[in-house]
Amino acid sequence: MKYVIVTGGVMSGLGKGITAASMGRILKNKGYDVTAIKIDPYINIDAGTMSPFQHGEVFVLKDGGEADLDLGNYERFLDIELTREHNITTGKVYQTVINKERRGDYLGKTVQIIPHVTNEIKERLRNVAKSSKAQICLVEVGGTVGDIESMPFLEAVRQLHNEEETEDVVFIHVTLVPMDPQGEQKTKPTQHSVKELRQLGLHPDMIVTRCKMPVLPGTKEKIALFCDVPAKAVISAHDAEDIYMVPQRLENEGAADYLLSKLGLKSKDDSKEWDRMVEKMRSTSGSVDVAVVGKYTDLEDSYLSIRESLKHAGIEVGCKVNAFWLDAEDFEKEPGSIDNLSKYDGILVPGGFGVRGTEGKISAIQYAREHNKPYLGLCLGMQTAVIEFARNVLGYEDANSSELAATDHPVIDLLPEQEGVVDMGATMRLGDYFAELTPGSLANKLYGSDAIIERHRHRYEVNPKYIDEMEKAGMKFTGRNKNRMEIAEIPEHRFFFASQFHPEFKSRPNRPSPPFLGFVRAMFDKNN
Repeated sequence: MKYVIVTGGVMSGLGKGITAASMGRILKNKGYDVTAIKIDPYINIDAGTMSPFQHGEVFVLKDGGEADLDLGNYERFLDIELTREHNITTGKVYQTVINKERRGDYLGKTVQIIPHVTNEIKERLRNVAKSSKAQICLVEVGGTVGDIESMPFLEAVRQLHNEEETEDVVFIHVTLVPMDPQGEQKTKPTQHSVKELRQLGLHPDMIVTRCKMPVLPGTKEKIALFCDVPAKAVISAHDAEDIYMVPQRLENEGAADYLLSKLGLKSKDDSKEWDRMVEKMRSTSGSVDVAVVGKYTDLEDSYLSIRESLKHAGIEVGCKVNAFWLDAEDFEKEPGSIDNLSKYDGILVPGGFGVRGTEGKISAIQYAREHNKPYLGLCLGMQTAVIEFARNVLGYEDANSSELAATDHPVIDLLPEQEGVVDMGATMRLGDYFAELTPGSLANKLYGSDAIIERHRHRYEVNPKYIDEMEKAGMKFTGRNKNRMEIAEIPEHRFFFASQFHPEFKSRPNRPSPPFLGFVRAMFDKNN
């Protein structure tokens, strides 16, 4: 097994995840099977209980693991499916070590960070790498060098480097190269970051520099001199027009060849599949405007997978998708502003939790239904579509979800297995579940299949008591998992598709999610 370990310095948010994913992509282009692990130094067991405002979206994996959004980037760039074991957190490590101590596994020894915690980290890294059956394992160490929380993980990868063959572990350090007011590129932040890394016993084999403009040859030579790496190992990762262009940028900088030489590998292939996708993205003509009516719109990363899925569908259709992030609460404060939705080609309501903003979402869905505007609802976007239909078509004015309000018509109700659940973390209906599709339905046509598997994250469902009445009135439930409703459609509508699952988690640049593809196509066809 070969390990490529990515660390970051100077500041957070530099793009370690995109750098790691892009490195993995160019190694995959060269013919190697690549997997990825994200280390998150926080004490949470996983990202499931974190606010989207603080940490961006929670990315759901096929086994139900709730993880950092970087796992989504790995899946999209590498076109693989990961599990909860590919996300290592301080909480997971310490929980396991403490459980072992309570069982007496350490035979009376004093349990310490070194060796017990670091051994647990190394064991997890090796087990995940081995079980993936990949040839190269990417490991992104979250946070920045110098963070107290990251110390055990950095010590663990230092030990891993000493225990494996020299050519089997490569370190990539991502740093910032800022520019002063005169436009000069400054290397001191990189020098200090590498110095701090070396004080921990780690030496970078490659330095990836983040800068607004291409890093100049003179700047690269200065970094190489002060940081003790060859100049060809200093890679410019200057701002790109789109994240999917970053692998090409790294490839053009010679990153793939240098990385393979450090790993003692040779190129087995030279796939151009990714390049063709990027060229197709560059050559799109025309555009559509979609209103995303949500409640976490102040931070676009809260809906990262939705943003990328719209992009994937646009690449396939051949148009640019402009997403406008609208706060659902604005429609509650100013009901008349709902008419502003007329200028958009389609409306999307994403998932979420809690009562805040739900009435605004319901108003947006009513507008989409009554004005025959393409609509895509995801998770809560399906539940609110059912509520809207029950209120305004069936006439149940108090129809609601039992999550949101007390009502005589709980058209959305708690899943039976959620009764009595107290713990918040990892207790929802999570991960892959199948659904059987109604022959001839929109869902059946979009997927081209009679059955599908998609990822879920919810506690509430459509109340089975109302199914027959709703179907007679025109809303059809065309995707079912036994007696659980997975998809709602209105066949008479131009495009009205809502899913209890999150199709955005399985969308890929070369293989867009079928519901997103149908949605974008419906908007684009309307304009052409």
